[in-house]
Amino acid sequence: MKTSVKILATLLVISNISFGQDITKKIDSIIKDNYQKNPTVGISIGFIKDGKEFYTSYGNLNSKSDAKIDKNSIFEIASITKILTSNLIAQAVNENKIKTDDFIDAYLPTVYVLHQNLENKIRISDLASHQSGLPDIDFGKLIELNPQQPVSSVTQETLSSLINNCTELADYGKYRYSTIGYTLLGQILEKIYNKSYDEIIREKIIQPLKMKHTLTKDFNVKNITTSHNPDGGIQEFFKWNITAPAGLIKSNTSDMILYLKAILNEKSAVGKAELIAEKIYYKDQKREMGLGLGIMTDDKNTIYSKSGDSMGQSSIICYNRDKNWGIIILLDQRNSKMRQNLLNTIYDNVLK
Repeated sequence: MKTSVKILATLLVISNISFGQDITKKIDSIIKDNYQKNPTVGISIGFIKDGKEFYTSYGNLNSKSDAKIDKNSIFEIASITKILTSNLIAQAVNENKIKTDDFIDAYLPTVYVLHQNLENKIRISDLASHQSGLPDIDFGKLIELNPQQPVSSVTQETLSSLINNCTELADYGKYRYSTIGYTLLGQILEKIYNKSYDEIIREKIIQPLKMKHTLTKDFNVKNITTSHNPDGGIQEFFKWNITAPAGLIKSNTSDMILYLKAILNEKSAVGKAELIAEKIYYKDQKREMGLGLGIMTDDKNTIYSKSGDSMGQSSIICYNRDKNWGIIILLDQRNSKMRQNLLNTIYDNVLK
């Protein structure tokens, strides 16, 4: 009997190894095929399944160098920063400093004076699930003013004017993607902890998870990738200011896999917080939203995801808690269609 048990255990180990190898070969094949068809777009992928990591990358750091993109190459994760911000909000919930259904009024900096029509109306979860109804920054106009650094002209005065002059929430309770919502969440965190957003995210996510290559304000490093706009032109990395909680972070696939590990570990502070973020706070015929997370459900799977686009790079993070896998895709060109097609192909052919 003991011998039979040992044989069975050995077969299970072999089966798991071959299953893992099969997944990684398929993912690499999909990425390699995409690169061969689009050799000007550099890409880095990180995948984790049951704690085992896999990485594949294609392309050069820049056109003037033979240095290859790898798992340590730095990209802009852009709006994926928002789910780190929402995780910080959820950590504050677990620390009993705030509740997701609290109204934002008492937590806002004093520079904001809500019109009486807005008092006790907007909740923390409304900001984080993009349904607050507040006016947002006009990125179209900002890009016209400065196509390389659109947020450079956004100041506290800009934000205060938008909020303080708002008298009605015309689309409150309806999904409308919002940069200002996450900017406010960052300022709420700063008031709760009496620290800067940069200090908070370092102390509660970057340092505990040992994300040594994840950068905020200073990203002058050798292994940084080159950003390209949709036409292939070179684009600067964003220098975020007051709007940092909406898109600040620069990172790589190896560090983002550390973040996925923490998310999938329900015993970690990040993992416990993510369980709060995964609840459904908004639902319509097109989408379900957690705190910053898109939620997609079919008969067998619940998938959580968040995409990011800077002016010159595209990214997406996606995970399945029940099946214990996660994936991060980073492109050195702003190409949301390619990013989504890659994820869909990997999911449909490998992960579903």
